Amino acid sequence: MTFNLQVPILGFDDIKKVELQKIDDIFMKMQAVENQHISFTLVNPFALTEYDFEVPEKIQKLLEITDNSNLLVMNIVLIQTPIEDSVINFIGPLVFNTDSKKAAQIILQESSKYSVAEKISNFLKK
Repeated sequence: MTFNLQVPILGFDDIKKVELQKIDDIFMKMQAVENQHISFTLVNPFALTEYDFEVPEKIQKLLEITDNSNLLVMNIVLIQTPIEDSVINFIGPLVFNTDSKKAAQIILQESSKYSVAEKISNFLKK
């Protein structure tokens, strides 16, 4: 599924369009359409922990979000070896409106309860 980015991914201002590909029930790959060398591994935060935040009104308008919109929320994960050392960016969630095919990255306030680099091992069942 291809999405138009309404707000750029931090540090990747030239990316305007991305394609999502499902890896499994928890992970997805996000590929930049304009540059095949740029891709991100995404993780479903809700499969790991309780996660909630408010989508700012400005972003809701840009993504054409309504009460009935189908939204997908994913977080960028930096894959490491071993996988337990991988880190998740919970402070910069990506919100995808699967109805309008529009997406944006939201940067949560630094005072939020989330971290920019949380080890995935903190969420794995032991």
